[in-house]
Amino acid sequence: ALPHQQTGAEDIRRLLRRSEALDKPTIGAVNGFALGGGTELILALDIRILSDKAKLGLPEITLGLFPGAGGTQRIIRQLPLCRAKEIMFTGDMLSPDEAVSLGLANRVVPHDSLMDEAMATATKIAGKSPLVLKLLKRTLVDGGDMPLVSALRHEQAMIGLVLDSADAHEGCTAFLEKRDARFEGK
Repeated sequence: ALPHQQTGAEDIRRLLRRSEALDKPTIGAVNGFALGGGTELILALDIRILSDKAKLGLPEITLGLFPGAGGTQRIIRQLPLCRAKEIMFTGDMLSPDEAVSLGLANRVVPHDSLMDEAMATATKIAGKSPLVLKLLKRTLVDGGDMPLVSALRHEQAMIGLVLDSADAHEGCTAFLEKRDARFEGK
């Protein structure tokens, strides 16, 4: 049997992987400190919006630890290796602007506008085809774990499913008719 700490870490890793692999896009809105596990969660989300008061970082090294819920592997896939190492080796906190410039977050907004911005982004995405969003996210998540040649084949198979969908037909028809598309997820 695994020690209690290892089973807890496994549970957290599984939860973050499930968040990462959800069929629907995920949006994180950070309004304060998201250190350690908070940053590991952010790394598993699709869109990351930060308040101008947010702080990110992986300070585990200062406690004699390192990120163990998938953070070491996600961050090296999302940032240049030397930057990821510096963040983990120093344990320094990142300002919201630093996080955006590194590519850890999408944008910084005034603290009082954070939830409005997150909801506006969610509303914009919700107007898109649920079927296409699902297949696009699967293509991105699965492809990120594959060699390029395999990922390109996977992409081709997924776009074939999209091209055969009622939502693709509706989107193209709506464009030609100069109206908003009414997607049904089919």
